[in-house]
Amino acid sequence: MKLVFCGTPRFAVASLQHIVRAGHDVRLVVTQPDRPKGRGMGLAFSPVKDAALELGLPITQPEKIKNNEEFRRQLTEIAPEAIIVVGYGRIIPQWMIDLPPLGNINVHASLLPQYRGAAPIQWAIASGDRVTGVTTMKIDAGLDTGDMLLQAEMPIEADDTAETLAPRLAELGAELLVETLARAEAGLTLPVAQNHAEHTLAPILKKDDGQIDFHRSATEIVNRLRGFTPWPGAFTQFRGKGFVVHSARAVDAKLAPGELRAEGDRLLAGAGNATALELVEIQLEGKKRMSARDFVNGYRPKAGETLGLDK
Repeated sequence: MKLVFCGTPRFAVASLQHIVRAGHDVRLVVTQPDRPKGRGMGLAFSPVKDAALELGLPITQPEKIKNNEEFRRQLTEIAPEAIIVVGYGRIIPQWMIDLPPLGNINVHASLLPQYRGAAPIQWAIASGDRVTGVTTMKIDAGLDTGDMLLQAEMPIEADDTAETLAPRLAELGAELLVETLARAEAGLTLPVAQNHAEHTLAPILKKDDGQIDFHRSATEIVNRLRGFTPWPGAFTQFRGKGFVVHSARAVDAKLAPGELRAEGDRLLAGAGNATALELVEIQLEGKKRMSARDFVNGYRPKAGETLGLDK
């Protein structure tokens, strides 16, 4: 089919590669403008732009799309049968939704109506879910509220982080997209309305989401650490300096929330509901990542010391 592909992040790359491999005619790739990145603040291409260049596909990078007449003319002249949207990062305007006969088809990294929003992978892990998946859906004017086309499930492993789970979901979503397009081409799609009463939200992550609340249970804190890796991570304060927790696990111990205790080479921190964390790998502000053993030997935390703000 004749398609336009809209996407920006690494998650979208597999979908673009798979539909090209499947023989579809991608007439245009739409991605976000190049952004400053790194210490030198040089302009960096989006992962989708890199992939499109490798595939030899035409690219456009409009700053805005809603009232962009030049962009609208460009898409109208292409007359795509469908527009594919995977993590593009812009609200799709109504004129674009109405343009192709098969609509705008989206790959969303959750089992809708769960986790509508910008960070479904992160929030599924942070919430302690054991199963997630991907959904192909037709975009409408709402936030991930359109009719569903196909779904596929995937287990969340106990040691998964957002960083390890995302590539697997991207691949699963790409495969599901190819199947969705095959059905659409054959006229076999059966859109299913979402049960809006069962929806949950996955809002865009903020820096503050990484601040550890030691009144949560140890399991909740570990799940949030996993879900928020690599960003915003899990952090607190120790002796007035930033203290990042890179790895931790829930253990049996009785400490007050935030209370720090060294037991040999182990470093424990109290959490809510009479639970505790073993801090496995940490990083103090201005220092390199280190093991709990190195931290205990170097900083010798005293009895009664705590983690948290103003401590």
